[in-house]
Amino acid sequence: MIKVIAPAKINLFLDILGRLENGFHSLFMVMQAVDLCDEITVDKGEDGISLTCSDKRLPQDENNIAFKAAKAFFEATGIAPNAVIHIKKKIPFEAGLAGGSADAAAVIVGLDELYGTKLSKQAMCEIGLTVGSDVPFCIKGGTCIAQNRGEVLSRVKPLKKCYVVLAKPEKGVSTAQAFAAADQAYIYHPDNLKMLEACSNGDFDGICKHASNVFEQVIEVVERVRIKEVMRLCGARLYQMSGSGPTVFGIFDDKEKAENCFNELKNICNDVFLTKPVNYGAKIK
Repeated sequence: MIKVIAPAKINLFLDILGRLENGFHSLFMVMQAVDLCDEITVDKGEDGISLTCSDKRLPQDENNIAFKAAKAFFEATGIAPNAVIHIKKKIPFEAGLAGGSADAAAVIVGLDELYGTKLSKQAMCEIGLTVGSDVPFCIKGGTCIAQNRGEVLSRVKPLKKCYVVLAKPEKGVSTAQAFAAADQAYIYHPDNLKMLEACSNGDFDGICKHASNVFEQVIEVVERVRIKEVMRLCGARLYQMSGSGPTVFGIFDDKEKAENCFNELKNICNDVFLTKPVNYGAKIK
């Protein structure tokens, strides 16, 4: 049996540049892994792929992206499909934190270890991309600029030591519906070049200054204003929505301020987490 930890991600920057010919969107993002993790176990079974999950609200069949990732792994490697998968959920779903993609990434990494296929990270990312645009980043992790669908990944300097508070409102957001809303709206585009420069130089102040998420222009999250106000009053250096939402994150360079914010936000949201940035993606435990 192989155990894999699967970190969530936040988007320090997200801009939608347009539609690609294949129907997907061209994106420019800065993505950061954090230490809120699901735990996935993979083992060989008797025949076929089976999947269970600690959160019974999620599908436990071929409709789960982790199941799709296992199927894609076996198709890519030519190995007869045989896996028993269990997902222990901690990352909220429909949250903008890539919880499903993190699980898919962990399944690919775990099956590679289980079957000794010794795939390169790039090969695993290519398998992952067939099931989800965020899966390659969830395999690579750390701090990355992600372009095109999200599969063109470039590592940048890691964030300095800091703390990340995550607050997820009760109602989730469908990524597909978020992109549909963006397609129908006029979007103000943030300054990609200044964010790129800040990331390349490891400029924490510049990253906080130029961070942006265009989904905030088209996705209405009732609690977002209140959450951001708490984060601001508690001293967050940056506070914005992650991905297509609804989770809002705040970045603090002071642990006591982060803990205070965490405690305050528990009065607003059920799902509140105090996390730290990490420099890895899905990895064997």
